[in-house]
Amino acid sequence: MITWQDFEKVEMRVGTVISAEDFPEAKNPAYKLTIDFGSFGIKKSSAQITKLYGKKELMGKQVIAVVNFPPKQIANFISECLVLGVVMENNEIVLLQPERKVNNGCRIA
Repeated sequence: MITWQDFEKVEMRVGTVISAEDFPEAKNPAYKLTIDFGSFGIKKSSAQITKLYGKKELMGKQVIAVVNFPPKQIANFISECLVLGVVMENNEIVLLQPERKVNNGCRIA
């Protein structure tokens, strides 16, 4: 079990995907995403979401990500946030997103 104080340390925010590129160097099929978090800046992320999402479909989509993890190197790419999704039985990922448009950078509580 974690405490409420532990949960409060996890900074989840809403951002909008502004670019999605193939990531052929990744071990598992993935995209390189660039996400606008408003006043919290623009961050990059590697996301294994190629089974259900095309690059064009991701453009302008709002997503939820953890933005206060330290940067992580994935192959030749530095991932600066963790995009959140639901892992289905077949390892397909369904992105978490707000049910209506909100401002980039809004915190998830």
